[in-house]
Amino acid sequence: MYSCFSLVSRMGANASALEKEIGSDQFPPSEHYFGLVNFGNTCYCNSVLQALYFCKPFRDRVLAYKTAPKKKETLLTCLSDLFNSINTQKKKVGVVAPKKFVARLKKENEVFDNYMQQDAHEFLIYLLNTIADLLQAERKADKIAGKGKPGTPNGIINGNNNDMKTEPTWIHEIFQGTLTNETRCLCCEGVSSKDEDFLDLSVDVEQNTSITHCLRGFSNTETLCHEYKYYCETCCSKQEAQKRMQVKKLPQLLALHLKRFKYMEQSHRYTKLSYRVVFPLELRLMNTSDDAEAPDKLYDLVSVVVHCGSGPNRGHYITIVKSFGFWLLFDDDMVEKIEISSIEEFYGLATEVQKNSDSGYILFYQARDL
Repeated sequence: MYSCFSLVSRMGANASALEKEIGSDQFPPSEHYFGLVNFGNTCYCNSVLQALYFCKPFRDRVLAYKTAPKKKETLLTCLSDLFNSINTQKKKVGVVAPKKFVARLKKENEVFDNYMQQDAHEFLIYLLNTIADLLQAERKADKIAGKGKPGTPNGIINGNNNDMKTEPTWIHEIFQGTLTNETRCLCCEGVSSKDEDFLDLSVDVEQNTSITHCLRGFSNTETLCHEYKYYCETCCSKQEAQKRMQVKKLPQLLALHLKRFKYMEQSHRYTKLSYRVVFPLELRLMNTSDDAEAPDKLYDLVSVVVHCGSGPNRGHYITIVKSFGFWLLFDDDMVEKIEISSIEEFYGLATEVQKNSDSGYILFYQARDL
């Protein structure tokens, strides 16, 4: 353990070194690079928050929320306060303590109310869903409050209840895409499809592959036969069929979760797949449906949550981000500039001899046309 003095001294030295390494002439005038204090195995939280902070569409909306009328404390108000604290710092580099956010997180969800290492992906999904729920609840409350205004007969807005239905929030505008599940009957050739929305894509990983390969596997055609035959409405009977999942609507920010933790029956626990999976700086999705809008959309890698260690409950999380043309590594309160060639160190391991690895776990790609 560090003493209070040595911790502050270490933080100060790190900040000074970072500012010197970037150089005053190269330092983005409107940007701040601040580490986050770890409150006991909260690196899973810190890593995701840093990754999201450098997803500009998300950061802008969170900061804009800060200027909204005063609201009761929620996870979103705490996140907005944290982002605003970083964004308004007088210094260019340093460390902030996300104490209020972590306290609120533990208060709201018992899963995170301990000092155990948690899964960064589970936290990400919980955070995005919670923010979306809060925004929808606020919108609903605002509409209910508007019922009593003059000119709204019987307290119903526009004379019907349709305005009370769930509407997309800016979380959905930024992260939500749509998958289409297509099934083709091999008897009558009839095709049925069903759409479903997603905030992130979880993809299986294999040894010595790439993200593009993983996404192709995600959309591989599957044959439904034997006891898994498909009930065809046209044939009015079970038939052999082919099924595949493709991306129909591409999100502004594409969050890709690599399924690196696999449950092993023999040991009754999860083990880490440290497979080497290459993630490019630029990505174009190849598994889009024929009716997808802008299927050639190009994405740029903006941040990566990296898992370090051998298992989900035994390890550490760090983040690498791209900012104004260079790359930074955030390790709780430590921040350092890294070379672009260093990104290869986070692909994973080419052999299974060593399980312990620093491997890309959650990738954030931003559409270039934003």
